[in-house]
Amino acid sequence: MGERSAVSPTQERILRSIYVIRGERVILDMDMALLYGVETRALVQAVKRNRSRFRADFMFQLNAAEVRDLKSQNVISSSWGGRRSLPFAFTEQGVAMLSSVLRSPRAIAVNVQIMRTFVRIREMLATHADLARKLDELEKRYDTQFKIVFDTIRRLMSSDKPAGKQIGFSALKKK
Repeated sequence: MGERSAVSPTQERILRSIYVIRGERVILDMDMALLYGVETRALVQAVKRNRSRFRADFMFQLNAAEVRDLKSQNVISSSWGGRRSLPFAFTEQGVAMLSSVLRSPRAIAVNVQIMRTFVRIREMLATHADLARKLDELEKRYDTQFKIVFDTIRRLMSSDKPAGKQIGFSALKKK
């Protein structure tokens, strides 16, 4: 497991940059620019010059309500940094497409890390689903005297946050 189980500082940073918006795991343009070491404006210009590469399932622009939600959760700065346009959100496919637009060695290295991080997220979600399935199988085999144990385990597996609009990495656990 060695290298695979260890999380690099870059992967930690990427994990903190992944949000669930409109049911999709995405990274915002400002976070992508920070990871690539370019200005957000330059990244957005490169995307706009290559707009035909970025389909709706690769990238979308946030609406004002989504931006307010992110600001209220301190995900993005309330000062907005002088930005006049709404941010773009890139799905995993959009991030992969960015590597064909931004071809610097740093962009390539960052994209490899981002792809590995998305794979790691899918593995974690699959493990959680597998655990829930195994728990269901165990519950069927044992009688009601263990019901409290199974109920407690399920409570621990589920998030105790109130239901609402899912934005942020923590929303992944509910998917």
